[in-house]
Amino acid sequence: MSPFSPMYRTVRAPRVGLRGTVPITIQLENKRLHAGKLYRLSITGGLLELTPYIDERTKVLMVFQVGAGLLQGKAEMMFPMRGGMGYFQPFRFTGFASGARHMLEAHISALLQQAVGPNHSLALTAPPNLLDSL
Repeated sequence: MSPFSPMYRTVRAPRVGLRGTVPITIQLENKRLHAGKLYRLSITGGLLELTPYIDERTKVLMVFQVGAGLLQGKAEMMFPMRGGMGYFQPFRFTGFASGARHMLEAHISALLQQAVGPNHSLALTAPPNLLDSL
């Protein structure tokens, strides 16, 4: 896993709502697995639905499908909110498997292009020092 150092940005990372739901598998530090549904995604984190919530600040490993491939990343869970059939729980990415960050950027960019249309130019760029650290 490559390190992902959070940057304090003046511009919030673009979020995309996923069409339908994307199944996600979460592995806790004790190797227990939880299944959930991914609803919203950005390069810095996202929002998922779980039946049992996971404690805030818990470090997890996530695996979910992005486009034609599987994305594997480390994340930290944030405060859960009651909803639907379980809990909505935001998370923030803390690291990615090799090549996963670029795959995620490309997927989010493609989804944003579909939402905005082909006549608009969108670029997902991070500060140069963040890209150099990966």
